[in-house]
Amino acid sequence: MPSSNAQPIPAARPVIGEEEIEAAVRVLRSGRVVQGPEVAAFEEGFSELVDGRHCVAVNSGTSALHLLLMALGIGPGDEVIVPSFSFAASANAVRLVGADVVFADIDPDTYCLAPAAVEAAITPRTAAIMPVHLYGHPAAMDQIMAIADKHKLAVVEDACQAHAAALNGTPVGAFGSGGTFSFYPTKNMHSLEGGMISTADAEVARTLRLLRNQGMEQRYANEIVGANMRMTDVSAAVGRVQLAKLPGWTEQRIANAAYLTEHITAPGVVTPVVAEGARHIYHQYTIRVSGDRDAAMAKLTEAGIGNAVYYPTPIHRLKPYWEPDQKAGRNWDLPETERAAAEVVSLPVHPSLTEGDLERIVTAVNALGENL
Repeated sequence: MPSSNAQPIPAARPVIGEEEIEAAVRVLRSGRVVQGPEVAAFEEGFSELVDGRHCVAVNSGTSALHLLLMALGIGPGDEVIVPSFSFAASANAVRLVGADVVFADIDPDTYCLAPAAVEAAITPRTAAIMPVHLYGHPAAMDQIMAIADKHKLAVVEDACQAHAAALNGTPVGAFGSGGTFSFYPTKNMHSLEGGMISTADAEVARTLRLLRNQGMEQRYANEIVGANMRMTDVSAAVGRVQLAKLPGWTEQRIANAAYLTEHITAPGVVTPVVAEGARHIYHQYTIRVSGDRDAAMAKLTEAGIGNAVYYPTPIHRLKPYWEPDQKAGRNWDLPETERAAAEVVSLPVHPSLTEGDLERIVTAVNALGENL
């Protein structure tokens, strides 16, 4: 049990400081509150994170995925290869454009798409691969891009948990046809809510700008059918403040993760693996727990350590996917996905942790070893 004066350590702690509040108030007082100069400045600043690619801000990470698929012309009759071990938005975006989701298994160490599984899932209808840089660890993009080039497929990077992650020096969001990021409050940086799309293709970027704004570049001169998925200037102003803080926060997350990995020694607990050449930015610090996971999580909670499972149910087992697949006679063979969903637990790693917090987390996790 935590001592009487020990506060529980939350699994995540969104930061909304005075600078963020001042930025929001400044925009509100300006009267320019939707897709104005703050959005343009945020896009320009974020471009530096993705090797100077064009950036298009939208109202959520899900919208980013949805619009990028639309801009790439992916729709009915197409298949997109997606990991089932991800948040549902990854697959939902594919369904929203009318394409079919093909699930592929993950690498057991990185929790990202396994290249061999991707290769095996390709059919004549495959149009794109969607690697998810889960927990902040980059997918095996060198191998995935080689597969995509071989089969002439688009690559849509779901980098919604991976701001500033990289592989062999190349940042995520700068590999494929386009990358997508989320600025939900629990992400490594946020804009209250929002998303960003990166692409090296100027025409794709222009199409994205049309799609987010009712198909218009000039007011009332609609060129295509679009939607309202704009980012507000309030969100962009908050995002700009957070973007400036991201480098320091990222280094702190990496340092916190290093401490946890060094000091967690409990048998039955496997700490995160980092692939060679990968820069893992630890949106989540995710361990594997053998034995009774529910009991282990209950003990962590009792000790005041926030914890959660991302994700307890693989997407292919969620009702909107499971029922249609069963009716169509599709059964996905995803053993590593199933195993991960049964074993993973994410621990606090956010930059607000103190040295004392880290010590408490280690003590609580190591105590699990007696019961695993």
